[in-house]
Amino acid sequence: MDKRTAERIAEALEEQIFDGTFANGDRLDEVRLAERFGVSRTPLREALQRLALSGLVEQVPRRGVFVRQPGPVQLLEMFEVMAELEAVCGRLAARRISDAALTDLRDANAKCRAAVERRDSDAYYDENGRFHGIIYRQSGNAFLEGEALALHRRLKPFRRAQLRLRGRMAQSMAEHEEIVEALAAGDGERASDALRGHVAVQGEKFHHLIASLKPAAE
Repeated sequence: MDKRTAERIAEALEEQIFDGTFANGDRLDEVRLAERFGVSRTPLREALQRLALSGLVEQVPRRGVFVRQPGPVQLLEMFEVMAELEAVCGRLAARRISDAALTDLRDANAKCRAAVERRDSDAYYDENGRFHGIIYRQSGNAFLEGEALALHRRLKPFRRAQLRLRGRMAQSMAEHEEIVEALAAGDGERASDALRGHVAVQGEKFHHLIASLKPAAE
């Protein structure tokens, strides 16, 4: 099975949920969607499973798959927890990160920078995921890494959406540079603060995310 096909379908469905094509509570018809995308139901089901991991849909036994967007309060709470998980990862990684991992972080940053120059938010998001995954792993705590990865997956569509806010990719890139500098210096508190601020959704970023939910929530 083509994993890229499932990923492409999942991203298209994310967009249609965000733009209001599918509203909160709508049932996603597998047969019709398979016809629309010109695929068998196997990659479609994998795409729906990906959306379920992010919490955008709920798979109800014997009833089907339904759109389930988090409300503003739940979304803010999830980002609040994500920011704290990443802060802990950064603090631990500052003490434990290897030279090879720092090289990998700098490589991910270079590819992020190239994506900013191309204004390619999807390419930026892919490398951004790699960047954060390295930090989770370098925390040296497998349980923490697993929890951070799980919540990162759930917040994927919302983290992707905020990158489309004007100027956000460049701002995110600058924050990445600060994070790498703190980790390279072994400064746990600085790395922790930088990651917390990088992930937290406040002010304009949060208003943008809430606006993206409005079509499906009304």
